[in-house]
Amino acid sequence: MIARLRALGITGAFIAVTTLFCVWGFISSNNDPLIVTLRAAFRLSYTEGLAVQLVSFLAYGVMSLPAAALSQRLGLPRTIQLALLTMIAGCLLIRAVLPWQSYGAILAALFVLAVGINVLQVAANPLAAALGPQQTSHFRLSLAQAFNSLGVVLGAHFGSRVMLGERELVAHPGGLSDASQRTEALGAVHHAYGVMALVLAVLTVFLWSQRLRITAAASTIAPAPSVSPLAALRSRWAVAGAVAIGLYVGAEVSIGSVMINFLHQPGVLNLPFERGGEMLANFYWGGALAGRFIGAALLTRIAAPRLLGANALCAAVLCGVAIGGHGPVAGYAALAVGLCNSIMFPTIFSITLERAGVPQSATSGLLCLAIAGGALIPLLVGLIADGTSLALAFSVPLLAYGVIASFALRAARA
Repeated sequence: MIARLRALGITGAFIAVTTLFCVWGFISSNNDPLIVTLRAAFRLSYTEGLAVQLVSFLAYGVMSLPAAALSQRLGLPRTIQLALLTMIAGCLLIRAVLPWQSYGAILAALFVLAVGINVLQVAANPLAAALGPQQTSHFRLSLAQAFNSLGVVLGAHFGSRVMLGERELVAHPGGLSDASQRTEALGAVHHAYGVMALVLAVLTVFLWSQRLRITAAASTIAPAPSVSPLAALRSRWAVAGAVAIGLYVGAEVSIGSVMINFLHQPGVLNLPFERGGEMLANFYWGGALAGRFIGAALLTRIAAPRLLGANALCAAVLCGVAIGGHGPVAGYAALAVGLCNSIMFPTIFSITLERAGVPQSATSGLLCLAIAGGALIPLLVGLIADGTSLALAFSVPLLAYGVIASFALRAARA
């Protein structure tokens, strides 16, 4: 058994790195209940509320290539430590600006947090994929992403319980007209990000204690400092993978961001916000969690492009049901997209890494940069939701999944 695990690359260093995936999932998933709270507190439209996600995408656009260059200069373990410290600073800054009750200041603080997450992702993804034999890189990255999904489920439950709770949060345009209610809602956000800062601090100390083990494992994959992060632009596969990864992240984030409000609608499930947050955690993000563990096992038997294509097509069909369906059928179809999302990121990422033919740090930087391009998806979703309906807004991720399916088909043929 131990020999089998080592053959798959499941070592102490890999186990330590997977904790990163779990914690950054925990942190990033709190954007969904945060959007609901801020929409009520500041009386925001869907488009304005989704600016929380647009800030994250902006951070990817600004920092991805610099993060790739930084990882070449400092090495992956040190880059990860710097990323964690930046995330702690972002959480503390959010707490510092909340008393101002300024939506713009909150977005600025969220940008700092998103920068740290971006730098962490640029360094951690290639590290997890490379800590073992190349032929099992799909398995390792999918397994690490499964723990990312575990963190997302835990984080969505935490954020829904702390930020939404039993409060009567009223959707735009009514919002929270009472100043004491707004202060209470933002106070819950203050508490939530204090807990997140503490979790990040504990993780930073733990990884510092494991630095020698991780550094030794990463020493064989450290790229040469002379390699430009722009080198990936010369590869057609790197560019195609970048488009696919941007569409995937944009679609997944958009659906998660509107899910609580979608399930709240009388024509869907008519759920209270807190209960909608629990459904988001258990079914949408929980589906991604279960799917990644199942997908990690399937990837030892099924070619990654084929599994990716099947999942993308299923996700597109479910989005179509959410658009045309009513009641529980539409609600559960939207939630089931999470299961289909499960293996998309790790398979797109690892397919691109192995086919790009350029240094992995450069490819990783380009893939994370492409996530910024995915900002167009939540923007369009917000505009369509404001102009027509939340159901019709699912047409945007439907088209995105169609493009991902074509990428998978091309990879299968290659």
